[in-house]
Amino acid sequence: MNPQDMEKNIVRRGGLIPCKTAFIDAHTPGSDQKENFTIIGGGVSESADQHVHISEKIGFNIGAAGQPPKCHNSLHTHRTAEVFFVQSGRWRFFWGRWGEAGEVVLEEGDIFNIPTGIFRGFENIGTDYGMIMAILGGDDAGGGVTWAPQVIENAVAHGLVLGDNGQLYDSKKGEAMPDGVLPMPVMGDEQLQLMGEPTVSHVVPHYVARYWDLMALADRQPADVIGPDAKLRDRPGFEVDFITRGSIADTAYSCDQPEVLLPVKGHWKLQWDGGSTVLNSGDTCLVPAGVSRRLSPSMTGEASMYRVRNTDDPAGPTLQQH
Repeated sequence: MNPQDMEKNIVRRGGLIPCKTAFIDAHTPGSDQKENFTIIGGGVSESADQHVHISEKIGFNIGAAGQPPKCHNSLHTHRTAEVFFVQSGRWRFFWGRWGEAGEVVLEEGDIFNIPTGIFRGFENIGTDYGMIMAILGGDDAGGGVTWAPQVIENAVAHGLVLGDNGQLYDSKKGEAMPDGVLPMPVMGDEQLQLMGEPTVSHVVPHYVARYWDLMALADRQPADVIGPDAKLRDRPGFEVDFITRGSIADTAYSCDQPEVLLPVKGHWKLQWDGGSTVLNSGDTCLVPAGVSRRLSPSMTGEASMYRVRNTDDPAGPTLQQH
C-alpha cells in the first residue's frame, strides 16, 4: 500500500472537526454545548453542517461525542446497535421512557453495548471536557435517530423542528420546512409501550465491560469484548476486541474485512508494507481488508486499544432476556 493512502485513513484526535448543530436538541438548554463527530461512515447527523472525515462504507459507523461538564445528550434510540467507550472524562448513561429506568457511570476505557429497544441518553459528569467514542451498526447507522416525544416538543420551543425527511430546520435562522415536508411525527402510545424499561441489574452485567477488567483479561492474549462468545455476548453486526502491551503479538497479520483501530491509552506503532506511523489515544485508523499490518506499543507504560471488524450478523441486537 502507498504510505500516503494509509495516512488518508487516519483521523487524528486533534484534527477532528465538530458539528454543534447535529441534532434536534442543539438549542435546548443543557444540550446546547455538545459537539458531534462523524469519523467513518455517513453517521446519523440531522444537520447538513456535519463534517464526515472518512465516508467509506465498511458495515458500521465510527463517531464521537464531546461535551463539557453537565452537558447531556437527550433521550433517543436507534434501530441498530450503539456502542460507546469513554475516551476521556466521567460519564453517566441513563435509559428508559423518561430516563429513570436505570443508569450507570462509566470511567475512561469502560465500554457500553447499548441494546436496541430502549431510550438512552448520557451526560458528562466529570470536571473537564470529555469525549466518548461511538460504534453504530450498519452502513446507514439505522436510518437515523428516534427521539423521545418530550425531546421533540422541547426543541420546537427553542426554534428547531425536525422534518420527516430527517433534516433540521432552524427558525432562529429564518428556515422553514419546504413544501411537501411535514414535521417528524412523535412516537404514539402503542409504540412507546413497546419500548424497554430494563433495570440496572438486567443491563449492567450483560452490556457493560469495565476497563480494568479488560486489562486483566487481555494480560496475555486479546480479550473478546463484543461477539457471540465474548465477554458481552451479542451479534450486533460487528465484533470488538481489546489488546494491551502484553497481549499483542509482535508479528504481522491481515484481515479479510476492514479493521478499525481505536487506541485508548498509550502510543501504538502501526507498520504496513511501505510505511509506518504512531497512533495515539483518541486517534482513529481504518486499515483496509487484506493489508498486512503490525502493531506494537511504541513507548513504555500503559497501552491499550479497541479493534472493530464487521461480521455477517444483522446490524443490531435486541434487548435480551437474561
